[in-house]
Amino acid sequence: MGQCGITSSKTVLVFLNLIFWGAAGILCYVGAYVFITYDDYDHFFEDVYTLIPAVVIIAVGALLFIIGLIGCCATIRESRCGLATFVIILLLVFVTEVVVVVLGYVYRAKVENEVDRSIQKVYKTYNGTNPDAASRAIDYVQRQLHCCGIHNYSDWENTDWFKETKNQSVPLSCCRETARSCNGSLANPSDLYAEGCEALVVKKLQEIMMHVIWAALAFAAIQLLGMLCACIVLCRRSRDPAYELLITGGTYA
Repeated sequence: MGQCGITSSKTVLVFLNLIFWGAAGILCYVGAYVFITYDDYDHFFEDVYTLIPAVVIIAVGALLFIIGLIGCCATIRESRCGLATFVIILLLVFVTEVVVVVLGYVYRAKVENEVDRSIQKVYKTYNGTNPDAASRAIDYVQRQLHCCGIHNYSDWENTDWFKETKNQSVPLSCCRETARSCNGSLANPSDLYAEGCEALVVKKLQEIMMHVIWAALAFAAIQLLGMLCACIVLCRRSRDPAYELLITGGTYA
């Protein structure tokens, strides 16, 4: 009966190690996605420490691949030392993922204030004639998120660019995709996106942080199951004489 329990735990443990390899790829993908998306919105959120959870989750993904390899070898070879090492590393990674979740919530709460502070400055320095990186970022965000201005398209009237051009129009990136003859004129507000960009940028960045948080929580749960199975194998191996005889090839007297 004890042997059946050990075999079941070993089977689950081997299966979990295979999941760890898949998890490693997913975590690295999530981390890379955060980096790529941050690059699109970095002008609206200047706190680079927000990338710490992404860096950690990529490192955890790389470590999970190694953990899966150690776990498979230790389980197949019946190595007590290997399984103990496996449990210890899993515990350390679990603690790291808890830290990632905490950091994710901390930076998620900071997003709104950071964006509110940065977006005003970015819009104020917009230059549609000779666009710099910040100006191109504004056009990109307005097209991608289907928004115009900070709170709405009327915010453009307070920018230096609007006052200098004196043509009573907003950037073409404010034009709705369905408005074919749109030239950005405020005389035709129905052709422009009505929603402001600040709220949508905040929502987008918070969604990114939630991806990190949920990924960390999901794989933390898998790691708990892996530690539990490894501990069961270790404990029963040390307490069950029949299991020891099976491994050594011995017989009862």
